[in-house]
Formats: sequence, C-alpha cells, structure tokens
Amino acid sequence: MTDSSSAEQTGIPQSEPLPLTGERTVPGIAEENYWFRRHEVVYEQLLAQCAGQVVLEAGSGEGYGANMIADVAASVTCVDYDASAAAHVRDRYPRVGMLRGNLAQLPLEDASVDVVVNFQVIEHLWDQGQFLDECFRVLKPGGVLLISTPNRITFSPGRDTPLNPFHTRELNAGELTELLVDSQFEVQTMTGVHHGESLRALDAKHGGSFIDAQIERALAGEPWPEELTADVAAITTADFDIHPVDMDASLDLVAVAVKPSSNSSASPIAPVSG
Repeated sequence: MTDSSSAEQTGIPQSEPLPLTGERTVPGIAEENYWFRRHEVVYEQLLAQCAGQVVLEAGSGEGYGANMIADVAASVTCVDYDASAAAHVRDRYPRVGMLRGNLAQLPLEDASVDVVVNFQVIEHLWDQGQFLDECFRVLKPGGVLLISTPNRITFSPGRDTPLNPFHTRELNAGELTELLVDSQFEVQTMTGVHHGESLRALDAKHGGSFIDAQIERALAGEPWPEELTADVAAITTADFDIHPVDMDASLDLVAVAVKPSSNSSASPIAPVSG
C-alpha cells in the first residue's frame, strides 16, 4: 500500500493542507500520525468491498480515504458539508467527484450507488437514524454500507456525553447494530480496531496508555518529548488489528451492513457485545 501521506510519492497534486482542528484527522503531520493510521487501517481492510463499484463516501473530510478507494472503484463521489474540505478535495484529489451537501439529505438519486463508506463520521451527526435512512435510500438493493465509529466504552469511558467536543453521540457495538437494524440494514459483520503487539508495547512504555500520553501533551500545550514524537511518527497500519473478539475493549467499531435484495434470504451475522 502506497503511503498516502506523501503527495510526491503518489503523484497527488500539491495543495495547502487542511488545518488540524481536532474534528478530523489529516495526513502528513508527525504528531497526528497515530490517529491518521488508526483511521487509514479501516480503509485498507475494507478496500476490496469497493473494487469495481460505484462508491459514495459520506463525510469525506480531507479526502485521503476517497483517493485510496479511487484506486479500485469504478467511481467515487464524496459528500461533505464543510466548504473548506470540499474545496480541498476538489483541488488535491482530481480522481474523486465532490459534492457539498448535508448528510441528512444526500444529494443523490434513490438506488444509485453500490457502496456507501462512512468512516469516523456518524458520531458527529445530530440525527444518526436519518442519516442511515439516507444511506439505505441511495444504495441499490444488495448494496453495502461500510461504517466505522469510536467505541463509546473505550473512547469516553464512564460517560454519557462524549469527551470529544465535536461528537454528538458515541455508540457501543450493540447501539450501532440497533441503529442499523432500525434503518432496515442487515448487519453482516461487526468487528473492532485493536492495538497490535507493537502498540501494546508502546502502551506499556508510555505509562500504560500510549493514547493518554499523546492527549496529555496536547492538552497541556507543551512540546512533545523527542521519544514520544518518534514513537508516534513511526506508527503504521500494520500496528493495528481488526477482529470481532472482545468488542467492548475495541477502540473503534467497524460494521459491514447490507441493504437486502428483494429475494434475499440470508441471515445476518453480527457478533456484538456491550
């Protein structure tokens, strides 16, 4: 997999980077690399679902993921409400179609796409059910929704309100499954993103939580120690595992859901807990 953080290596046109606000992750920033790779690994793992398909990315952010999908898809269209993000995607990723619009009212025709991709977005939305209804509407029968979101249990432990001020409602695996079923989807798989062996070693090295070590420095506004910066910058997608075991301990939830065909009789498989 090509390193999508390098415009020179991938042939992506040079453009001004989007500012790092905390609302979305962006490539190419050493101190942000952990979060970027944690997002990127889900694109890598589910990319085959997009091969040869007409794909919508609902909530495309910086656009690096849509550009990855463009490597394999028949076409990729993005929808994002943020004007600066939409302009950035148009400028930086010419293979990707970009529409500015509200995710609660997707500007696409009924049954017009094969796959909807929605990674690390639903937790930002006020009406999550309405959005999933819109995903169902624009998907063709038999179409697939690929969705990821932070696991509430581990992302905002012990809280009903999210720690991240940009999040409106976070979900556990059972809650995400319930939302998908309420919008008539069949949940095929529910898996979770976990730290692999190397990241578990970094957890131990940095006082028990590699994530907390980064957040504490960011909140304090202090310069990062060289060792912490180096450890974060060295993270790759290979340092994460995605599997259905111990879902309550997962960092992010990853669901594959299907809009049933009229003749579908398959039973959904949804290993969830919590």
